[in-house]
Amino acid sequence: MNSEASFTPAQGGPLNIEPALKALAAALHGEGPAVELSVGPDGELVVGHVETPGCDDAVAVVRTSGSTGTPKATLLTVESLAASSMATALRLKGEGQWLLALPVQFVAGIQVLVRSLFAGTRPWVMDLSGGFTPEAFTAAALELTDEIRFTSLVPTQLQRLLDDPSPDTLAVLRRFNAVLLGGAPASPALLAAARDAGVRVVTTYGSAETSGGCIYDGYPLEGVSVRVDTDGRILLGGDTVAAGYIEAPDEETGTFFEEDGVRWYRTSDLGSIDDDGRLTVLGRADDVIITGGVKVSAGHVQEQLEKSDAVAAAFVAGVPSAEWGQAVAAYVALAAAGTDGNEGTAGEGAGGQEPGDPAVVLQEQWQRQLGVLAPKTVLTAPALRMLPNGKPDRLAMTAELSALHRGK
Repeated sequence: MNSEASFTPAQGGPLNIEPALKALAAALHGEGPAVELSVGPDGELVVGHVETPGCDDAVAVVRTSGSTGTPKATLLTVESLAASSMATALRLKGEGQWLLALPVQFVAGIQVLVRSLFAGTRPWVMDLSGGFTPEAFTAAALELTDEIRFTSLVPTQLQRLLDDPSPDTLAVLRRFNAVLLGGAPASPALLAAARDAGVRVVTTYGSAETSGGCIYDGYPLEGVSVRVDTDGRILLGGDTVAAGYIEAPDEETGTFFEEDGVRWYRTSDLGSIDDDGRLTVLGRADDVIITGGVKVSAGHVQEQLEKSDAVAAAFVAGVPSAEWGQAVAAYVALAAAGTDGNEGTAGEGAGGQEPGDPAVVLQEQWQRQLGVLAPKTVLTAPALRMLPNGKPDRLAMTAELSALHRGK
């Protein structure tokens, strides 16, 4: 039997996380059921209590992002969360005070609360009622009192903070001992800009299934194992791996498995490991587009598109095509100087489009530069469509691109 209670914040204020901290503390001590956090339609924090038969040490149920399908309910235990918290503290060389700047219901948000409970520190919650803004982030960061400070961000948030002209924003960013950056790939340009600004960024790779980030700056945390399977998929193992999904046994999904006493999670990402043991994530296993018999990596095309000064970010997908089987299509966020706030579209031949339309200009440019890799349909917008946790909304953008390509 499941139950829940909601707690409404002050108007325009940050979430009251006290009920969540209390419920998580009870679950960590074995004195309460597993906790599932969510945010209601009016911005209220909902603390749900979930019965987990057969898993007595369950602490939290975290939904996956749902960026590629229906979110799955991932079950995190005392062991997995404790292993993750301890390994994080070892890698970051200390425990400190955390600033919560991400939605609390996702694994990165819950981990801020859990790490704080293990460290015995009080997290501070950023006011997200008006969306993520540099002003709100700076105000929250100024409330931190511990000398050791951490926060978790996604690349879009960090970019906004670095672009903010206020010296106060950069000043508070520099005061963090580490800014964990995950949820989506960070461009080399963004990481270089952060380093040049004196911000201590640590890139993270992981998911709800691994209790959050378990690979920092390409290297596994203490107690975490990583290898690449014969098909190129990244496998993550160790005590941080979740107990599984509530809805489906492991043998049905094939996602989790045991081997020589180690629990493993089979990701949907492709990767490589160099001679130093550093992991490089090459893209999703499902991002290969077969167009006209040619295999094209969506991740590679995205990287090429983002080299354009006119492009702030890009998302590339394969869309159904009567002629090609699949066609390469791109959803492009224009850089500030290259957008007037309106969307633009271009298809093969760009028929009916104005010559100055940014989508037409970019498509023609990419056709000359990339040839067969160039997107045959381009949609430009001020920003990519994003999920609440800061990940690109792959399903929504793919649906738009498919409809646009069909209409050409």
